[in-house]
Amino acid sequence: MDNETLKTHALAKPATTFDFPFDSETMVIRVKGKIFVLVPINASPSQANFKCDPDLAEILRQTYKAVTPGYHMNKRHWNTVVFDGSIPDDEILEMVDHAYEQVVKGLPKRDREALLKS
Repeated sequence: MDNETLKTHALAKPATTFDFPFDSETMVIRVKGKIFVLVPINASPSQANFKCDPDLAEILRQTYKAVTPGYHMNKRHWNTVVFDGSIPDDEILEMVDHAYEQVVKGLPKRDREALLKS
């Protein structure tokens, strides 16, 4: 997985944006202003933090060595995923989709409904 593919996939979703609110090295991808992915763009190897359902987060951590509790995040709701080739790209893109869905389901009803119409 590379950062550009991840960014393109995430930004194809309705109401998503990206910015660098913390520093010039950490890209934040949001839906309706709420963060669902963080990408340290100069990390080597590449990696990202994804919002995740706590139960699924544990399963992913047990399944993949490259998935650990979210670095500098709420470790119950965030995973850090290292792009070392051990996780197929389509799995990582599913993690992006899941992160987006996790944030969308926490949005106010009117915002969720507006996204469904998008």
